[in-house]
Amino acid sequence: MPAGPPARYTVSDVMTHTAVAIGENAPYKEIVALMVQWKVSALPVLAGEGRVVGVVSEADLLVKEAFRDAEPRPGQFAAAAKAGAVRAGELMSSPAVTVRADATLAEAARIMAQRRLKRLPVVDEIGLLEGVCSRSDLLKVFLREDAEIAAEIRRTVLASNALTGLTVTVDEGVATVRGGLADRSLVPLIARAVRAVEGVVDVHVDFGAHESAV
Repeated sequence: MPAGPPARYTVSDVMTHTAVAIGENAPYKEIVALMVQWKVSALPVLAGEGRVVGVVSEADLLVKEAFRDAEPRPGQFAAAAKAGAVRAGELMSSPAVTVRADATLAEAARIMAQRRLKRLPVVDEIGLLEGVCSRSDLLKVFLREDAEIAAEIRRTVLASNALTGLTVTVDEGVATVRGGLADRSLVPLIARAVRAVEGVVDVHVDFGAHESAV
């Protein structure tokens, strides 16, 4: 079953375009103050005209507290050295893990999951900061209206594949596809196509025998 052309949300659709950032010479206390003021867990570090060269996170800052009254054990000497840092350029993790504005939400989510990050600087083709994408930004897609999701499923999955005998309803993001389907081998393909629509939380099918989650 060929897939329809689903509307693909990208990072630019959900990211925070006005990003708080710091320079390499920003002092420790200023970094802490900005994180508290803006309620963020990490700040991009910029050089030159705005190129992202690193990120200072809460984890980077907490190294100082971790070694305040403890001697480093073997394997901890690099972290202990960072505990003496007082400027962003010394504290930051570099090179920065970034994402492009035209990346899909799935791509951004994979980067965050694999690297265990809460926020990603969004950069252009030459590395200049365009914004920031957080975990909560990626979840915004699940705030799409049920009617909007259902309309997209009808257009990109049902109509584009001539599945005229099927209907779809969406309730709280859960899509239920019903109707008569002669070729049951299409069930997993239809379910996969529906699940690929942004904002779908789960998929249920009822093709004449019984309703089930797929």
